[in-house]
Amino acid sequence: MHSYLPFEKPVIELREKINELKSFTEEKDIDLSGEITNLEDRLKQLEDDIYGNLTPWQRVQIARHGERPTTFDYINQLFTDFLELHGDRLYGDDEAIVGGIAKYKGQPVTVIGHQRGKDTKENIRRNFGMPHPEGYRKALRLMKQAEKFSRPVICFIDTKGAYPGKAAEERGQSEAIARNLLEMAGLRVPIISIVIGEGGSGGALALGVGNQIHMLENSTYSVISPEGAAALLWKDASYAKQAAQTMRITAPDLKELGIIDEMIKEVKGGAHKNLEKQASYMDDVLERSLHNLCQRTADELIAERYEKYKQIGEVTGESVVTGEREN
Repeated sequence: MHSYLPFEKPVIELREKINELKSFTEEKDIDLSGEITNLEDRLKQLEDDIYGNLTPWQRVQIARHGERPTTFDYINQLFTDFLELHGDRLYGDDEAIVGGIAKYKGQPVTVIGHQRGKDTKENIRRNFGMPHPEGYRKALRLMKQAEKFSRPVICFIDTKGAYPGKAAEERGQSEAIARNLLEMAGLRVPIISIVIGEGGSGGALALGVGNQIHMLENSTYSVISPEGAAALLWKDASYAKQAAQTMRITAPDLKELGIIDEMIKEVKGGAHKNLEKQASYMDDVLERSLHNLCQRTADELIAERYEKYKQIGEVTGESVVTGEREN
């Protein structure tokens, strides 16, 4: 049984009622098929109403769901022969970023992604998916190795942001992120980045300079969290819900703004509801992207990457976020 979010309560209650009636039918041998069918129709309509009209804040909640699939979940579903590689050859091995060599439909690729935990113990081990500098240097080492052996790079983005602690700053957090941006911009192999959960700040961008960027439907990608933006703009983090609306950080908004290339459909209710089905949706997009990019020469890949990022953030005359808040 999956844990559910507050706005899902009506769906969960109706589903439980249907299960109760089915159990009662089996135990008492009473035909309630008509009532069950009516309730199932109501359930389908209710799911369409709720999941088909999600607010930005509700999408943020789904992106943060504790059971949401992680990088390793998708690696196991989409790739074969995965061999994890460790360490940055400078300081140590950061378990908040995982990566290695794998095969995608028989083609050798390099896979890199943020990795958070599914429980408290693993979250502590993975530092809640917030990398230190050695994590980004490990990612860069694997990218340069991929370039050497002409392997496409596939990145999974899922982090609240780079770890802001003292030790991370002492070891060069900002330089490590900046180095990744610089090197990824000139990498001579295809790069595909997919936001699978939260994509927060430079911690996400350090794996996000790709030829194509895709997002799961209920993922977020932003320079700062809604809570952080609310605290800066309105001096009150409780306005996070309004900030999420204003910032336009969801996949539908970013697709409209031209920041991402494709929004990947999610299973109704979120990717955690059905990992296998969600992976199949991702598989379709990944296969198409990889096929298209592998037709390009190295110079074309770099030129297209440059043009892509040059166009992001162009001023169009539209209104921008202000420091005012609604009463």
